[in-house]
Amino acid sequence: MAIAYSLHLGSDKNKKASSRGLAKKTLSGSTSLTNNGIQNAGALTKADKHNYRKYDNDQTNIEIVKGSDSLVKDVKELYLEEFEPARTEYNSWQTRSDRKIDNYFEHVSTDKTRDLACEIIIELGNKDFWNGKDDECRKKMTAVYKKQVDDLELLVPNFKVCSAIIHYDETSPHMHIVGVPIKDNLKNGMAKQVGKSTVFNKVKLIEIQDQMRALCIEEYNQEYEVKETLKEKQKGRNQDINVRDMEHYSEMREELDKNQETLKVANDKSDKLNNYSDELKESLTNLKQNAITKNYSLDIKTKESIENYINEVNTTNKAFKDLNKLKETLSNVGDDLKDAKNLQESNKALNVRVKALTNKIKEKDNQINELEKLVDHFKELYDSFQSMYYYIKDKFDKLINFIGKSIVKNPGKYKSFAEDLRGHGIFNSEDIKAIDKASESINKENEKASEEFYKNKEKDDFEL
Repeated sequence: MAIAYSLHLGSDKNKKASSRGLAKKTLSGSTSLTNNGIQNAGALTKADKHNYRKYDNDQTNIEIVKGSDSLVKDVKELYLEEFEPARTEYNSWQTRSDRKIDNYFEHVSTDKTRDLACEIIIELGNKDFWNGKDDECRKKMTAVYKKQVDDLELLVPNFKVCSAIIHYDETSPHMHIVGVPIKDNLKNGMAKQVGKSTVFNKVKLIEIQDQMRALCIEEYNQEYEVKETLKEKQKGRNQDINVRDMEHYSEMREELDKNQETLKVANDKSDKLNNYSDELKESLTNLKQNAITKNYSLDIKTKESIENYINEVNTTNKAFKDLNKLKETLSNVGDDLKDAKNLQESNKALNVRVKALTNKIKEKDNQINELEKLVDHFKELYDSFQSMYYYIKDKFDKLINFIGKSIVKNPGKYKSFAEDLRGHGIFNSEDIKAIDKASESINKENEKASEEFYKNKEKDDFEL
């Protein structure tokens, strides 16, 4: 049995009571709103209470895949992590205080043109599909839905998931994902902002639904070790895989057409058989009994009718034998189509992942290239600063030595000068020690020179 799949992105249509009523009539029979846009803090609180079952304080049949036990807290923390640097930068170049943004979470919450967060509801299988399945079977969907969260983050990196919760307490297991869509590198306003219409425009949403759909059935088949396929999409939604694109479809279609003709012939013969039966019944009713032998006599017409009936029975039996072959062929073709569709869906899921990972690698390669350029730039700056450092250090060391030597010649003037530089923060205590050391070195050199002078003088006087 083909399985239904749905991925709904919340909108603001649920403001009307009629829309909320329609939202409850989902295939799952659940009360989860399929059009529940989270436009402000109040709507976020309602989603928090509904998703975490805080209305009745019963969390036994829900499973948190991502996030804490508070949706409101998770969204607020994400706002700080993602938008605070951009908000601070934006405020830094605002000259008017009324244009500054004190709290971006509250700023968006009061803005009626934007949604504070987005909710996506994913559901595999409907009420009929899950009816009669035990808890162990249903709970295996945790692994499937966890992979769906990973897939969504891979396919839509600008949608930051705050919370993901599976509901097992309704007729069909389904998952609520709440996150914040982000647009970046903006010229007007903050450089980074909430951007639902950018991340989830009509074209992108259809593509996301199609990709997530292919990945989900692949994950389900792997987890449950089956080979199921998805139901055709409903009118107005992204089209499913076309069976005409499947391998060997033409050959299977030709065989089906031939057997359909056999079925038509068999039906025609069955109709003739019914007519002969009626005629024969009438003939038997009108048979005349011989008064002497008590036997019934057949006229030529009745005899021919019976013979025709027998021939038609034989022919029809042969046709119905062919129908058995048709039944077997239809069954084989159905299996082939199912296998082909499974293969198509698996290949599609693989292509989705390859494409997403390729884009991710390309993005990382671009980041690496930018970082390499930045590293080269900083290396040039480092080399430049290093050269400048050694140049300044050399000059500074010479200044220290100069002052140290000058203090020996003129202690009052240059010692006072060194202390003034220290007072203005140009020299520190270590620099003063270096100056004193330079002075001591000069004094030692002078003392040694003086000793050599007097020693040589005494020698000269002795020779005289």
